[in-house]
Amino acid sequence: MDTKKLRLILLKRDDSERIERAACELAEFLHSHPDVELLTVVVIEELDPTTLDGSEVAVVLGGDGAIIRACRQFGQHQTPIIGINLGRLGFLADLTPDQFRTRFEEIRAGNFDVVEHLMFQCTMTRPNGESESWLGVNEVAVSAEATLQMVEVALSIDGAPVTTYSCDGLIVGTPVGSTAHSLSAGGPAVRQDLPVVVVTPICPHTLSNRALVDDANRRYQLELPSARTEVVLVIDGQIRVPFRVGDRVDFEKADVTFKLARLPGHNYYSVLEQKLGWSGQPRYSADD
Repeated sequence: MDTKKLRLILLKRDDSERIERAACELAEFLHSHPDVELLTVVVIEELDPTTLDGSEVAVVLGGDGAIIRACRQFGQHQTPIIGINLGRLGFLADLTPDQFRTRFEEIRAGNFDVVEHLMFQCTMTRPNGESESWLGVNEVAVSAEATLQMVEVALSIDGAPVTTYSCDGLIVGTPVGSTAHSLSAGGPAVRQDLPVVVVTPICPHTLSNRALVDDANRRYQLELPSARTEVVLVIDGQIRVPFRVGDRVDFEKADVTFKLARLPGHNYYSVLEQKLGWSGQPRYSADD
């Protein structure tokens, strides 16, 4: 009886020497398994998303930024991702190459959970009616192009005005994005599988303005009442778009989800403790 083959693709963050070497070693390892079919090995931006239709798993080699870029490249063809971390923190890409090899029998046997995470669609509409949309995983951020410049950003939710923030910037993001830019700005760490949106002002000039958590099924709208300097909208820290008075930005839950494959034993809070150094509190002796 024929054994069903595991069909997967291997995506590279870039074609640098370090990534290429790791990709070649990993491809050789996968080719050594007769019950595995490696469909393609390619840099993320060169992937034809229709290739994903025949794949059960996408292995992304790089780090969290590479996984975010892969999700945007997938578009409507979202496929479970296993991340191999060659970057820094690795909240999403939490396996080393050695751990991937050690635990590959679990992957080959399908012994993993596919956890679906919120993605967003961000649409910028210009005063002339022209619009452009992007898929995202982490957040959109509004900030001044120049340093040390304050911006004013008006927030509405489902058409109801909330407030106008006077701040160094404003972040609207997903639970996955809550441990990225938002956390650095003082926002909360939110479990990645919760259906919520986090709005975090960066250095607000009104001390009572704090992070806001609300339902992901609502529509979040951003506008600039005025602008003393050039303002930019940044999607996932990777796409930069000019944001001007008269423009409107709509942030909504996407109709696709980011699918992340998690091996047995994964614990969200253990990852936070490890990556954020929560166990690093000072220890005192009884005599101190």
